[in-house]
Amino acid sequence: MKQNTDLNALFYSPVVSRLVPYVPGEQPQIDGLVKLNTNENPYPPSARVIAAIQWAAQQGLQLYPDPESTALRQTIAAHHGLAAQQVFLGNGSDEVLAHAFFAFFQQNCPLLMPDISYSFYQVYCRLYGIPVETVPLTDTLGLDVAAYARADGAAVAGVVIANPNAPTGVGLGLQQVERLLRLHPQRVVLVDEAYVDFGGDSALPLIARYPNLLVVHTLSKSRSLAGLRVGFACGQPHLIEALERVKNSFNSYPLDRLAIAGGVAAFEDLAYFGQTRRAVMSSREGLVLALEDLGFQVLPSKANFVFARHPQHDAAHVATALRARGVLVRHFKLPRIEQYLRISIGTPLQCDALVQALDSVLAALT
Repeated sequence: MKQNTDLNALFYSPVVSRLVPYVPGEQPQIDGLVKLNTNENPYPPSARVIAAIQWAAQQGLQLYPDPESTALRQTIAAHHGLAAQQVFLGNGSDEVLAHAFFAFFQQNCPLLMPDISYSFYQVYCRLYGIPVETVPLTDTLGLDVAAYARADGAAVAGVVIANPNAPTGVGLGLQQVERLLRLHPQRVVLVDEAYVDFGGDSALPLIARYPNLLVVHTLSKSRSLAGLRVGFACGQPHLIEALERVKNSFNSYPLDRLAIAGGVAAFEDLAYFGQTRRAVMSSREGLVLALEDLGFQVLPSKANFVFARHPQHDAAHVATALRARGVLVRHFKLPRIEQYLRISIGTPLQCDALVQALDSVLAALT
């Protein structure tokens, strides 16, 4: 161990030595596991997506892909009523977010974000040396827009929120998003909408009116493509140009041919998209009722997961007991939320298995 420490000190740059990396959700390879811990879509991609990927695999893999991902960019733009110049693509929304933090928030003043949100935001800030000022959620774990005002004229680097928020699942209405945009018109307000397709209000219609708005989406959740790694951002062309400058200084080919083809097909199959998102939302409603019957308190969710606590039982103990029964959920040992479990919405059979396991766990803990 000491030898490794000495080598680290010898070879690591000071920045790497100080990094505290993001810890992704567990991906165990266990047969029969009910996996409800990483917010993947429980349904497979559209058959049209699979066919498009298979076709692309036979077409020119010896050649580099289109560095602009033109076909997918145009498809996304048309789907959302935007121009292609208002869309930026990256290798998953995490890469898009990383480029945005680099492009917009290195301003030598703090970036505002909720105290409870996607933990990768703090990782990007440590990576790029961006000061952070966290804004506490309310007592009910909602976002208080008024708390983002800076009446004393204090400079900020920008604002980042997830809407619906992660890991709470609580959504913010468009009127409140607009209020946030007006509070800091000279700085970028980034709205991460990874889960918006499950009942949230998208800020995409506000792009034409707000030059400081950047909206980030992913195909990992509602399009069932977590394994393909496709994310995108939408904003006015000057913001997209900044992201392109960063991307082309880092990796000119973030999306491969398979990802581009699969992404196009995913947006073209609107029927399947609607079918699966409705199925997830229906299962969510049923799961909330079942959890409440078991005594859980569940936050109102606009995402493909729920955030729940049981007032009589420790969340960490419940999560451990569930795992022993082959059911995996996410527990965050963090201030204010350490008694909550984040539970991804599965198929009806997976949700039933969770409820049965919880019933057994709670009985054993009583």
